[in-house]
Amino acid sequence: MSPLEEALRGQLAELCRSLFQRGFSVGTAGNVSARVPDGILITPTNSRLGDIEPQRIAKLDPAGRHVAGDMPSKEVFLHQAFYETRPEARAVVHLHSTWATALSCRQDIDPSDCIPPLTPYVVMRVGTVRQLPYVMPGDPAAGDLIRSLNGACSAVLLANHGPVVSGKDLFSAVCAAEELEETAKLVCALQDAPYRTLQENDVAALRLKYGNM
Repeated sequence: MSPLEEALRGQLAELCRSLFQRGFSVGTAGNVSARVPDGILITPTNSRLGDIEPQRIAKLDPAGRHVAGDMPSKEVFLHQAFYETRPEARAVVHLHSTWATALSCRQDIDPSDCIPPLTPYVVMRVGTVRQLPYVMPGDPAAGDLIRSLNGACSAVLLANHGPVVSGKDLFSAVCAAEELEETAKLVCALQDAPYRTLQENDVAALRLKYGNM
């Protein structure tokens, strides 16, 4: 195992534990991955993010074959789809976090842009979020839906399921997933009140300066 992979395994376990301890994941929900030069590291199937052990994290080679660690999450295809369509993505976080999942269940959101630009930070860290149609958990069809976006978005909401967020590195992907959750909470909190979003020129300026990765 390379020093890079060893360090990344430790970081992945630490960040997963933090997500779990702060309530972004409950039970065995959620999975997190990071890209390494010779494949993908991903949390094991049926495991709590709070209990991830670095040496037991699953590893897949570039062809998707399981080569080390415990068996990978059954939703590894979500991660592979982002890596295949967004070459700049180095990590992917899939959560069932409360507020983003609540938003994914609502019928009144725009599926082409379901997170309004309420704050500059959601624009900077997350960008445009698409809602994808519901498919059964573990169905590779969800990966095909992500591939159909051709890398246009760094984050999606799986209808009645939850968010999947990619980032330029593991820390950035986790922060983006947290930002998406907090913005979804704002959307739900403001649903019965008139609210103000950033103007189009403000959003354009943020994207020009910061992007969303």
